[in-house]
Amino acid sequence: MVTLNVAKKKSAAPAFPKDCLKKTRALTSAEIEILKKNRNHSDRPDWSNVLVSAEAFDPDLVYGSAFSGFVVLGALRRASLKYHDLELECGIYNSKLRDVVTGSDDAIHNVAYLDNYRLGNSVILFNIQEMSCTKHSKFGNGILKQGESEDVRVWIGVANENDGRAVLPFESMIPADAYLWSRKRGDKILLKRFVDLTENGNTKKLDTYGIVGNESVIKNTTLLKDVKVGECAYIKGAFKLKNITILSSAQEESQIGEGVEMVNGIMGYGSRAFYQAVAVRFVLGRNCQLKYGARLLNSILGDNSTVSCCELLNNLIFPFHEQHHNSSFLIATTVMGQSNIAAGATIGSNHNSRSPDGEIIAGRGFWPGLCSDFKHNSKFASFVLASKGSYQHELNVEYPFSLLAPAGAEGEPVQIMPAYWFMFNMFAIARNNYKFKKRDARAVKVQHIESDPLAPDTMQQILPALRRLIELTKNYLQDAGLESLASAKSEAQKLQAAKDFLHQNPGADFELFDEKAQKKFGAVILKPVKAYKEYRKIVKYFAARSLMEFCGAKKIKKLNASAIQKIMAIELYAKWTNAGGQIIPSKKVDELCSKIKAKKINSWEAVHKFYDACQDSYGDWKARYAVYLLEELYSRKIQEFTKEIFADIIADVTAVSNDIYSDSIYSRKKDYDDPFRQMTYGDDDEMTAVLGSINDNVFLRDLKTRTEEFNARLPQIFS
Repeated sequence: MVTLNVAKKKSAAPAFPKDCLKKTRALTSAEIEILKKNRNHSDRPDWSNVLVSAEAFDPDLVYGSAFSGFVVLGALRRASLKYHDLELECGIYNSKLRDVVTGSDDAIHNVAYLDNYRLGNSVILFNIQEMSCTKHSKFGNGILKQGESEDVRVWIGVANENDGRAVLPFESMIPADAYLWSRKRGDKILLKRFVDLTENGNTKKLDTYGIVGNESVIKNTTLLKDVKVGECAYIKGAFKLKNITILSSAQEESQIGEGVEMVNGIMGYGSRAFYQAVAVRFVLGRNCQLKYGARLLNSILGDNSTVSCCELLNNLIFPFHEQHHNSSFLIATTVMGQSNIAAGATIGSNHNSRSPDGEIIAGRGFWPGLCSDFKHNSKFASFVLASKGSYQHELNVEYPFSLLAPAGAEGEPVQIMPAYWFMFNMFAIARNNYKFKKRDARAVKVQHIESDPLAPDTMQQILPALRRLIELTKNYLQDAGLESLASAKSEAQKLQAAKDFLHQNPGADFELFDEKAQKKFGAVILKPVKAYKEYRKIVKYFAARSLMEFCGAKKIKKLNASAIQKIMAIELYAKWTNAGGQIIPSKKVDELCSKIKAKKINSWEAVHKFYDACQDSYGDWKARYAVYLLEELYSRKIQEFTKEIFADIIADVTAVSNDIYSDSIYSRKKDYDDPFRQMTYGDDDEMTAVLGSINDNVFLRDLKTRTEEFNARLPQIFS
């Protein structure tokens, strides 16, 4: 209902904000006459509600505008501001300002209603219908103001549709924070402390005002309400922006384009939203793109991610997520980064209970194929590649770097090929780390991101996968009546016999059955012997590389007794957590939570410093974990390793190193040698012009150099 407020003849003088009075003055009578002549109007006949800069003020640069409440105008000189093809004179033209503080040399043209805002210097506002801010605005943060009840607090229901994992957004939120908050749901004290951390620094006073940072440009926009805009942001043609923060800086400029609607959320530094994209209850990380009609609802999107033409509901997504297709759908998931959702993929549309409380968890590198669909609840290890198909039953794929294929018919097991990437797609393993580092355009990196596929989080998944292959092999050989298993008396002896079989029969080709991988119908495990061998080789490679990196950082020439002693003095962390993209020992995560509960950590900034400290020690912890992995593989302490064992490590690791390079060359060379690739080109010159020469591939040249250096250094360290 519209309320009519009849103006009183003698209204109270406006209360100017005290922090804006420095270097200001009242208007002179001559300036007031010029302002009136230029068709300007003030709701105070004496214009006492308007202060201007004592440095410079040209009243001829204000035309056809109305001023009410208090207005403080920054320096106005005869100048113009240009951004791309738009060039406007500095000043205020055909606009209405109420309770506004402008910066120096702003250009405000055709702003129909500008209320309760403070502008930086050299700001352009052009063709805006409404730009206002309430006194109780939170700018997308999940805080409360004085007198407000809990039901107005903005929550983001990540990972689950029933809000059972909901988190509060805040300006400095990174995926690690959201992951911690969304997973630790059984600890009520900790959950309360997370709210306290979010409220830290909130005065609760009803004194907020909108902000537009220096050199920002806003044009042709319908509505901005309760919006905080950082420096150097560019907003053009937006439809509706409400209760959001747009983080932006000269180093990381954020942009919002035509038809965009964003409500209740935080937009990260250097991010971009274009072409009818919609985001409601959201946090966008740094260097993200949301475009072409994408819908992001109740979700958090990690740094360096791109989403377009699709729908994402109730998700927590770690950095480097790609989803580009109009037909793809993602709901109620925790996707742990470096993921790619293909066209037609429907992730989590089918619920298996009477309420929408299902969820899917996918480790790093999740890549579902075209038109694939999955059922809640499902869980995937890191770097699972799912073939095109409909997966009708819940899945628990615990084999990292595997290929998943659907059942041939209803009621049949799915197929899983463990270690598929190492057998047939080593190029992707080699290129991933290089690719993601090249795409990381963040100027400031608050969220630490492990972009290497071979890291502690994936290694800790390989170990149980190895044990599972041994266990399933034992079952297979037992059913086949193998003599060594028949004579084994204990379960440990049977498992050892199965392990010996895997080592002694590298050419054996059979299939295993894992009843735990799919509800009701299980999974067929393909090429288990080869997978077992590849898993072991890759663990050795990771361990050797981590030890080499440690020796390089500490300037240790050889992994001798003294070096091993230094490594063994480092605390061992055998369990790891992917916290928003950063790999942190699980014990350190528990330590962080304990400190938050004990009120030793009282702000999210302090939480981020804890993450930083963990990252500083990451190399040392990896080296200690590397020794642990080698001891697990060889079933003895490293002090008991023989020359033969070290020779075996060198041989296997060198083989993996060479395979990574040779397979990368082979994978790329196929693009040139395959006749089905060649047939669209008239001759070799045309193909080279389109594809480029394989010899010019920067990644392959760099990989060759690194491989040669690694292979030369390896025997020196382990001799």
